[in-house]
This record gives sequence, C-alpha cells and structure tokens, in this order.
Amino acid sequence: MYKFYVVAALLACVAAAPVDEDVHAEVKELKSDVRADGFDFSLDTTNHIHEQASGDAHGNIHGDFEWISPEGVHVKVAYVADEEGYHPSSDLLPTPPPVPEAILKALEYLKAHPQKEESHH
Repeated sequence: MYKFYVVAALLACVAAAPVDEDVHAEVKELKSDVRADGFDFSLDTTNHIHEQASGDAHGNIHGDFEWISPEGVHVKVAYVADEEGYHPSSDLLPTPPPVPEAILKALEYLKAHPQKEESHH
C-alpha cells in the first residue's frame, strides 16, 4: 500500500508541474547548403529560436543565434570561430574590466625598451 501512495504522490507532482510550451515547438524553416568551399545553415522554430551560420573551406565560421529567455528577454549572440578560437559578442555577455592605466604604461615602457640579450663569454 505504501508504494501506491508514493506512486500516486509522484503522479500528482508530475501532473501539477507547469507545461513548458517549448516542448511543443516545431521547426518552421531549416536550410542547409554544404559545398566544397563551405556551408550555409539556418534554423527557425515556432518558439522564436533562430540560428544561422556560414563557414568556409578553412574552418572559419560566423553566425548568430537568438531566443526569448524565460524572463521574456530577447537574447542574441553573434560569433566568429576561426583559427584564434570562438569569439561571441552580445549585449548580455559580461565584459572584462579595463586594463589599469599603470599596467598599460608598464607594457608600453617594456615595448619601447626591449631587454638586451647578455652575452656569456
């Protein structure tokens, strides 16, 4: 009998859980063009998810993706992925603090006064 109450309680929790409308999202449009010199891709869904990307034969990719957050905020991220890594940009991404003025001056000084190699005879 105990197991019955446990199962009934679990079913009640599942039934009471809010239904996420994203579960019912469908693909509105999907385009994919893969060529020897690169590719183009785009995706749109009924729940306002969008993605597009283009790439070349060297592995460089640029694109963007966007969605509506649970708080109702429109989120958009543009990016470049190349030989130097992945570089996202968005108003919602954190940015590092500026380099302190003293560090900038020290770097400029070091650049203007390179260390001389010592000769060991």
